[in-house]
Amino acid sequence: MSDGPYGKHEWALILGGSSGFGLAAAHKLSRHGLNVCVVHRDRRGAMQRIEPEFEAIRGRGVSFASFNKDALNPEVQAEILDELANVLGPDGRVRLLMHSIAFGNLKLIASEAAASDEATRRLAAELNVPAEDLRQAADALFQEEDVDGVQGIAAAPAYAQDRLLEDDDVARTIYAMGTSLLTWTRELRNRSLFADDARVLGMTSEGNEVAWKGYAAVAAAKVALESVSRSIAVEMAHMGIRSNIVQAGVTDTPALRAIPGSQNLKAQARTRNPFGRLTTPADVADAIYLLSLPEAAWINGAIIRVDGGERISGLSR
Repeated sequence: MSDGPYGKHEWALILGGSSGFGLAAAHKLSRHGLNVCVVHRDRRGAMQRIEPEFEAIRGRGVSFASFNKDALNPEVQAEILDELANVLGPDGRVRLLMHSIAFGNLKLIASEAAASDEATRRLAAELNVPAEDLRQAADALFQEEDVDGVQGIAAAPAYAQDRLLEDDDVARTIYAMGTSLLTWTRELRNRSLFADDARVLGMTSEGNEVAWKGYAAVAAAKVALESVSRSIAVEMAHMGIRSNIVQAGVTDTPALRAIPGSQNLKAQARTRNPFGRLTTPADVADAIYLLSLPEAAWINGAIIRVDGGERISGLSR
């Protein structure tokens, strides 16, 4: 275990920590001496991948606990918190609560308009080749070889047209990826499980302001998450709790790959990013570590972009 800025009884509680940002943060924080508890929900078959990751964390000499349970079920939440209190013991406290739950509905709100293939048709005519051959070549380059720049003439992303977003889908997504941050923060505070200098962190994306197809429910959840975080920052500051949101750039995680058209999002991000690459989970974990340090105590109620300048870039090629 590396020497770090944390007390030996301090913990990180990571909701959604078996992959992506949550797992990367668990690794980073454990390397610097913070004990880690991960709440995740995975099928038994996925544990063959996950358990070696958890073993690596244990191998760093920190205390580690994991709960493969539904963090969104109120009864199960109470069970997890009861067990967590036992794991922490009388002196243990949660220094960092990280909300990285990725459980949302990715459906369109309305059927799509007919796609235009004018660019493909005209380019094919200029080259004197069949339009279908040109499209197949673009698909092969883009879909199979990740060649950015040809996505405009490759096949458009496919979205389910017969299953549109319903009110219940939106409500479940907003709670799962948004307001459940408040539920967990409040429960930890009510049980006096937070450290004196506690940090609450949630994860948002550019979809909080930009409309991506199929992302309406998740976007609403991210906006709710940001609003809840600001309220925690103001109303729980006197309790020693700081609350912030990290806005990661487009990152190749299991959550991103579940979004229809994710390959197009990645291509656009690589094109726009000043560094010409996607954000990585490790990039984000580094920022989360920094926000957990004592020196970051005066950062409260903020949305912090960790994207290499992707959001502000006007690059198009």
